[in-house]
Amino acid sequence: MSATTRPGAALSAARSASVATPARGFQRRRLRMLITLSVVIVGLVASTLASALLGQYQVSVADVLRSSFAPLGLADYPQDPLAFSTLWNIRFPRIALGLLVGAALAVAGAVMQAVFSNPLAEPGIIGVSSGASVGAALAMVFIPQALAGFAVPAAAFLSGLVAAMVVYVLARSNGKADVVTLVLTGIAVTAVCTALASIATYIAPTTARDHIVFWQMGSLNGTVWPQVWTVAVVITIGMIWAFALAKRLDTLSLGERAAGHVGINVQALRLAAITLSTLLTAAAVSYAGVIAFVGLIVPHVMRIALGPLNRVLIPGAMLAGALLVTLSDLAARTLIPFADLPIGIFTALVGGPTFFMLLRARLQRGGH
Repeated sequence: MSATTRPGAALSAARSASVATPARGFQRRRLRMLITLSVVIVGLVASTLASALLGQYQVSVADVLRSSFAPLGLADYPQDPLAFSTLWNIRFPRIALGLLVGAALAVAGAVMQAVFSNPLAEPGIIGVSSGASVGAALAMVFIPQALAGFAVPAAAFLSGLVAAMVVYVLARSNGKADVVTLVLTGIAVTAVCTALASIATYIAPTTARDHIVFWQMGSLNGTVWPQVWTVAVVITIGMIWAFALAKRLDTLSLGERAAGHVGINVQALRLAAITLSTLLTAAAVSYAGVIAFVGLIVPHVMRIALGPLNRVLIPGAMLAGALLVTLSDLAARTLIPFADLPIGIFTALVGGPTFFMLLRARLQRGGH
């Protein structure tokens, strides 16, 4: 009888092990996600506080806390009025715009990578950044003071949207836009936009030329609250839209045919995702300029840490993108005394080597 029960016990143990293995894997994955998000959130809070504290005019933690809560009636105003003025008129708007810009670029990149099923895709692939450069450069040359100073960001926003629209229209064939054709068309439109921006830079006066070059490298210098509120409205709508698309993007990752079988209109979803990425990117670059690598590196790294599920990846990319831009802006303001460097320098310094390491790791995995 023992001989008959031993195989049954072994079979039962094997079944228990087969059930326990996925459960342990799921628990490890959840733990990794929790640790990753916790580290990103703590880093974001710490970097935001450091960005408020550090600068040419030193303020204390108490001044930061009082300045944050005093307008709400929850604390007394700082005794030093210059500290309150520095924080509310210079640093807080700049920090807020950096958080919005980083979150927008990272989420736009995550959506692009999901819709193209390629972890190396990024918003610039559909010509938004290069198109925005054309509009900003032309506005700086011909109408820099129009619309009470809003001409440059408005032109950048609109030209970025137009460039992406041109890419999509030219890539369509028989009512559909193939992914490869879309990418190649984006490269062509980007080349044309880069040439137009170069022409505008060449004919610009010296002062306007300096502004164009600085804008193309990204900066949050001179940010004011009206700019923050304008960008916040657009980016908030975009974030809500991204969260709404996340579940369908997860289904699309199974393949176009599988997504079609469960009732998803793949072409409509792709158009919505591209429009969303264009909206977020255009809003981000309209005031901050072109900030490279955020939309490429952040979602790629977070996908490795959190997994491919967009319902988790999009919020994670949002937080990590805000962290990267906040840290880059902090370095841009404080690394060299009495100098405000372009943010794009630091995102490229971080993004370039990171991209190379990820690419090498990807090639090695493919090689084995």
